[in-house]
Amino acid sequence: MKAYVFPGQGAQFVGMGKEMYSTIPAAKEYFEKANEILGFRITDIMFAGTADELKQTKVTQPAVFLHSVILAKTMGDAFKPDMVAGHSLGEFSALVVAGALSFEDGLRLVSKRALAMQKACEKAPSTMAAVIGLPNEKVEALLHKMNLDDNECVICANYNCPGQIVISGSLAGIDQACEIMQKAGARRALKLRVGGGFHSSFMESARQELSAAIEGTEFKEPLCPIYQNVDAKPYTDAESIKKNLTAQLTAPVLWQQSVENMIADGADSFLEIGPGKVLRGLVSRINKTVALEGLE
Repeated sequence: MKAYVFPGQGAQFVGMGKEMYSTIPAAKEYFEKANEILGFRITDIMFAGTADELKQTKVTQPAVFLHSVILAKTMGDAFKPDMVAGHSLGEFSALVVAGALSFEDGLRLVSKRALAMQKACEKAPSTMAAVIGLPNEKVEALLHKMNLDDNECVICANYNCPGQIVISGSLAGIDQACEIMQKAGARRALKLRVGGGFHSSFMESARQELSAAIEGTEFKEPLCPIYQNVDAKPYTDAESIKKNLTAQLTAPVLWQQSVENMIADGADSFLEIGPGKVLRGLVSRINKTVALEGLE
């Protein structure tokens, strides 16, 4: 069985999608439709902008979404997933290509999500860090023991693969947590260059804003199960999918658990659709026996 997986924010690169736009008429139509929906020419930034311009949250998230979704839509009859999943933002890409959301509605929700997250970051400064080389349980236990002020918090935000967890929280909390992790034997505890503490309570205002938009959007039953970030389980029911998608902004991304569940349910091949190779790297660390392919 084949699982299709879709990357999230951070996979972007300058020039992404330019060849598709230039060589595939259907892809050009989708990109131009996106420019119209967003109200600015995102293609100009994707194809020829600077890295800093592309890193703006309001640009990055729609750009990665567009690259993944349009790639999938150009596959034609070859598009035959038995199951899908996406890492954080990638969950929206997965839902669109699986038919649960229209292209237009998916892009509008991604744009709303990006802007809401950017506002949340500006309201309360926060950040993230990658912890390498400690078991999940050890990281969780160390965070649980931290002595933090009432306005501070640090949680596990991304369970990426064995020995790799991303933590999210307040600026002071992340600094303290990195020091604790290194003293506990982590190979690395590295602060990430991100705009805020994603997948934590710092995104609560964004969750509320996105929730209203999701409730006002039509969702359909997808053509195959989608393994959602919040609990790593497969869903085809539209109402459950909406509920999980809303919760995703403040809940950890259970990527390792999602991949393990897909494999347990029969997936023996993974196709990563979108920019970069991050997910193939994570899947290979989770299970070395499955086949890995990429469509970039």
